[in-house]
Formats: sequence, structure tokens, C-alpha cells
Amino acid sequence: MLVLKTLTISPMHGYGIAQHIQRLSQGVLQVEEGSLYPSLHRMSQRGWIEAEWRRTPNNQRARYYTITPSGRKQLGTQETGFADLMAAIARVMKPI
Repeated sequence: MLVLKTLTISPMHGYGIAQHIQRLSQGVLQVEEGSLYPSLHRMSQRGWIEAEWRRTPNNQRARYYTITPSGRKQLGTQETGFADLMAAIARVMKPI
């Protein structure tokens, strides 16, 4: 969900995605390469993202990922599920 949400901003390479999530979460969330790239591969296979090779601002070759319309639909589903989960947790944590 976080990767898809990040890609709604603009196409990004894997390192940029990880840095964006870490920066916005103020260091609380850290996406490791060992989980990010397999996740990107699965999302690509499912048609949620597309990838293409581009040059980074410092002229390195990197794979840039873009969210697809199917990915935006999936993100909406995940956001709804997350909101439901957070509401359920809040109900459990609420003092009686």
C-alpha cells in the first residue's frame, strides 16, 4: 500500500521509493531492499505498476516504476481495508 501510494506522486526508482517512505515516516518506517524489490516484482506481475529504464538526475541508469490504473484501483481497496483495520483496533484499544 505504501509503495503504491508513493507512486501516485510520480514515477520513482526503488531507492527513491524507500527514501520517500522513510522521510515521510520520519524514520519510523524503513523499507529494506530485500523486501522492496520482490514486492515491486510481484506488483509488476499483477499489473499494478509498470517499469522502464531511465537515467537518474546524477546520470545513473535505474528502473523507474509507475502506478497503473489497475494499481490505483488496488490502492483504493487497500486504503479502505486499512481504514477498517485502524477503526477496529481503535475500538479494541478504547477504554471501557
